[in-house]
Amino acid sequence: MKQEPLQLRQAALQARGQRAIHLLRALRPRQWLKNLLVFVPMLAGHALTPAAALQSLLAFVAFSLCASSAYLLNDVLDAHDDRQHPVKRHRPIAAGLLPPRFALSASVLLAVAALLLCLAFGAQLLLVTGIYFASTLAYSCYLKRLLMVDIVVLAILYTLRILGGSAATGIAASFWLLAFSFFIFLSLALLKRHSELSRLQRDGRDKSGRRGYTTADLTPIGVMGINSALLSVLVFMLYFNSQNVVALYRSPTFLLGIVPLVVLWLGRLWLLSFRGQVDEDPIFYVSRDPVSLAVIAACAALAVAASY
Repeated sequence: MKQEPLQLRQAALQARGQRAIHLLRALRPRQWLKNLLVFVPMLAGHALTPAAALQSLLAFVAFSLCASSAYLLNDVLDAHDDRQHPVKRHRPIAAGLLPPRFALSASVLLAVAALLLCLAFGAQLLLVTGIYFASTLAYSCYLKRLLMVDIVVLAILYTLRILGGSAATGIAASFWLLAFSFFIFLSLALLKRHSELSRLQRDGRDKSGRRGYTTADLTPIGVMGINSALLSVLVFMLYFNSQNVVALYRSPTFLLGIVPLVVLWLGRLWLLSFRGQVDEDPIFYVSRDPVSLAVIAACAALAVAASY
């Protein structure tokens, strides 16, 4: 008689443990890599101080909480379509491992925690984070179904992360940084759609249920994505002749070495996408691609060399 309640308690504890694991997966912590962009204003402004690092870290936490809140909501809304997807069907909500009501409750708590953190930190960070969160919700609920609107919104969401870092540290983001960021992230957003359509084409399907694209759009999306990549390189080359470079770098000639590396990196990503070898999330693909990591490390080394 005493063992039965004990077994029930153990089973309950095990069930809660499994739910916590599934919730952690649904939060998509690997996607928090995107929120490292909040550290860009600190690095670009050469403000490598403990105070700036702590402020950027708090912004990183706030954006990560907001992002995970939006991921939970998105997965609840997309559960039906995700079950038809060869990869997304394994997500905890689509797979029936995490109850939608529990996921929605967790989403609300994460959003409130993020906004309270920003409120305690400062009004500017609260404003940027609030705009980011509202844009993410609008994207999840409606905007991702609109042709081209979804891609532009994704690029803006990436850029808002940089503005969040600027709001947290008080370091103004230059026009050059924002222009470069928008075009390079626009290219990556187009790359994401291109890889999704490539997968649909390989599966013999013409259109995803909740998207405004068909496989006939592969070529124009590819053209726009490559052009956006080249525009980001052009912005960087124009930045090289700006007064900002003279003020921040002692040996700016080293920055020229970044140009061919960025062209190599973006060109390679797009060629691999046309071959169907890039995952649907290019940021995650880059994070585990040795060539991409080597190029990023080389660009960082050139930027450091230009500073001395």
